[in-house]
Amino acid sequence: MFVVSNKRFETRVPIRIWLENEGQMEESCLTQAVHLAKLPFVYRWVSLMPDTHTGKGMPIGGVIATRNVIIPNAVGSDIGCGMIFVPMGVRLEEIQGITTGNGSLIQLLVGDILRNIPVGINRYKTPQASKVLDAAKEQLNLYEENRELLPLIEDGYYQTGTLGGGNHFIELQVDEEGFLGLMIHSGSRHMGKAICDYFHKKARELNEKWYSEVPDEYRLAFFPADTEEGKQYIAWMNLALDYAYENRQSMMERVMELVKKQIEKHAGVSVTFGETINCHHNYAALEHHYGRNVWVHRKGATRARAGEIAVIPGAMGSYSYVVEGLGNQESFCSSSHGAGRAYSRKGAMEAFSTEQVILDLRARDVILGKQKKNDVAEECRFAYKDIDQVMEQQKDLVKPLKKLRTVGVVKG
Repeated sequence: MFVVSNKRFETRVPIRIWLENEGQMEESCLTQAVHLAKLPFVYRWVSLMPDTHTGKGMPIGGVIATRNVIIPNAVGSDIGCGMIFVPMGVRLEEIQGITTGNGSLIQLLVGDILRNIPVGINRYKTPQASKVLDAAKEQLNLYEENRELLPLIEDGYYQTGTLGGGNHFIELQVDEEGFLGLMIHSGSRHMGKAICDYFHKKARELNEKWYSEVPDEYRLAFFPADTEEGKQYIAWMNLALDYAYENRQSMMERVMELVKKQIEKHAGVSVTFGETINCHHNYAALEHHYGRNVWVHRKGATRARAGEIAVIPGAMGSYSYVVEGLGNQESFCSSSHGAGRAYSRKGAMEAFSTEQVILDLRARDVILGKQKKNDVAEECRFAYKDIDQVMEQQKDLVKPLKKLRTVGVVKG
C-alpha cells in the first residue's frame, strides 16, 4: 500500500492505494480518486483496493466515508451487486468421468442451469415469489414520493432469481481439498440502475440549485443524508440491497435443487450443502469509524470486518477465494470485490479472439455455458488482473480461507 499525499494534488485528504505503485493503475482512475479527495465532506482519506479501475464518477474498488452525505454514483448502478457461495459435501472425483445422454455430468449440470435460470436480459414470464417486494408493497409510503420508480416493484417479480449479463456468473467450483461448491455473482438487476440514474439526475439538479462547490464533471452529485431527497435515496437503495440479496438466494436455491437432482441421479452419491455466504460489494452504510458515524460508500469493494466471512471472485476460468476479514481501519474495514479489470470490455474484444478464449477454457478443463459466445472475450481471464496478485496486495485486509477453481461456468 502507498499513500498519495494531499499536498501533491492539493486535495483535502490523502489517498491510500493498495498497490505497489501508480504504474499499476490507470491515470483516469487516479484522477477520479483525486476528485473524491477534494470533496468537502469526505472523511479521513480515500481508499482504493488492489482491484481498482476507472468507473463512473468513482473508481471501481473505491471506498470513501462521508460526513452526513450520500452519493448515488459512489454506490454505483448495480446497487447490491455481490456474491453468494455454498460449499458442497461432494468431491469432484465423484462426478468426473460420468457420462449422460447430454455429455459428461458436468456438461449436463452447466446446461441444466443455463436452461432453467434466465440470463442476460431474459426474465421469467410469470411473477416469482419475493418477500422483499411483498414487504415494499405493504410500505409504499416509503417510496410513493418517487412515483416514476414505483413500477420497478411490480417489474421486479419477473426478475427475481435471474442472473443478468456482463461479469455476472454462476459457477461450479472445486477447492484445494477436492470438494465442490456453487458460486453466483449478481445484483439487483434493472432496479439498481434505474434507482441510481434517477437519483443522480435529481442530485445534479439540486446541486446546481444549491451552487454546490463539487464540479458537475466529477459526476459525484450528492444529497445531505438528512434531507428528504437523501432519505428517499437511502430508502430505495436499501430496497435494492434487500432485493439483490434475495435475488442471489433465490437463484442459489434453484441451482442447488438442479445440481442435487442430477448428481444423485447419475453419480449415485448423496449431495449435502454447507453454510451459505451472501455479501454485497456495491452499497453505502452508516458505520462508526474513528469515533464518528459516517456513510461508508463501497463501490466494488467488500466489507471485511474482523472475523467477517466474505467471497472474492476471480475471472472466468480462474480462481476465487473465501476470505476472513482482518478489520483494517485504514481501508474502513474493506477489501477488493474481485480481480479488477485490466482491459475494458471493448479493449478485451480487440485484444483476444473468441477462439483463443474457448481454447483456453478447454485447456483448463472448464465447461462454458453461454448462449452467444461472440462476446465471450469481454469476460475472459486475460481481461482481468491476476487474482493471486490481488490477494497478495491485500494480505493486511483479508485472510484466505478457501481457494476455488472454476469447473463449469454459466454466463449471460
